[in-house]
Amino acid sequence: MTAAIPIPSPMRIEVLRVENYRALRKVEFEKLTPLTALLGPNGSGKSTVFDVFAFLSECFESGLRRAWDRRGRAKELKTRGATGPVVIEVKYREPGFPLITYHLAIDERKGAPVVAEEWLQWRRGLRGKPFRFLEYREGRGRAISGDNPDEQANRLEIPLKSSDLIAVNALGQFEDHPRVAALRDFISSWHVSYLSAEIMRGQPESGPQERISRTGDNIANVIQYLAEQHPERLEHIFSVLRERVPRIDKVLAEAMPDGRLLLQIKDAPFDHPVMARFASDGTLKMLAYLMLLHDPAPAAFIGIEEPENFLHPRLLPELAEECKAASEHGQFLVTSHSPFFINALSPEEVRVLYRDEKGYTQARRTTDITGIREFMMAGASLGDLWMEGRFELGDPLVNQGLPSLSRGGKK
Repeated sequence: MTAAIPIPSPMRIEVLRVENYRALRKVEFEKLTPLTALLGPNGSGKSTVFDVFAFLSECFESGLRRAWDRRGRAKELKTRGATGPVVIEVKYREPGFPLITYHLAIDERKGAPVVAEEWLQWRRGLRGKPFRFLEYREGRGRAISGDNPDEQANRLEIPLKSSDLIAVNALGQFEDHPRVAALRDFISSWHVSYLSAEIMRGQPESGPQERISRTGDNIANVIQYLAEQHPERLEHIFSVLRERVPRIDKVLAEAMPDGRLLLQIKDAPFDHPVMARFASDGTLKMLAYLMLLHDPAPAAFIGIEEPENFLHPRLLPELAEECKAASEHGQFLVTSHSPFFINALSPEEVRVLYRDEKGYTQARRTTDITGIREFMMAGASLGDLWMEGRFELGDPLVNQGLPSLSRGGKK
């Protein structure tokens, strides 16, 4: 086991509210847990919720305009037939401070995105009234400085250079706005993964990198970094990988004469490793997940889409348990179609997504579905209840007017 590395208490998202974001006409996720899994049939909106986090993260990383353009601008991003801006509202808790609400509304003017409204709000004390300590509209606004913004403090007018700039991202770079800086750092650290085994087989330029990228194209660089800076942590990752994938001994990142890194995988009974391009997709995906989960400085928020792809079903409960353990130091959002993964979770950790009669995405906690708690108390597993059609909501057979298993349908 690697030596424990002290990790500060994480910030947590407790509520997510979204309006006018593709099929998310108006949806709210309350009481989010450290690990939250989204279930639902194809097209129910799971990937769209996932993309909300990716979009916000990209806005802070590369700018609103680039993130907006990549998604087809308002024509493709805004809900069909809806008026008003795209709204993303996050209620989060920073250790030692009251619940904070971050509101971001984005609209479009002449094909370009603008920040129509942006504010940060909290309530000081149990009986205090909520007040905004940052408030902006299209690049103009004001903010209260200091570690504990107070309603009576002076609000400084700080104009931004452009109406497409996000105030939290801009002001968060200054030390006299520590609460704004904390939110900027929080969102900037999010890791919303789109891991690709094929991309992992590439040969990147040599050079250690601390964190695996969203696609996993730098996995060899991260192995190089861990081998140099955290060898015990890397050996722990390999030991867990050996438990999950029989015969795997270790993974090597070897510098080549042309300055690139060659990723190789060594099987236990053989002397010579094989190149990663000949390794299985499942082996590479499991390695990438373990590197995410055992990162010495883990991201505050990690999104994983359909971890069951390319993995043996029996590995999924163990991966779910790994995610739950890692959620002590960060927050996880997982989309899945796998009952094996869901079997390891509690009803509080699972949301069912479905489309209503108007075609908009709705969400419901499994704890609010009639009978689920009683089934669980009787020893049933959540994933099995889902496959039996006990959720009804989000069941593609029910949605198509076909009988679910719980209604006597044929297997």
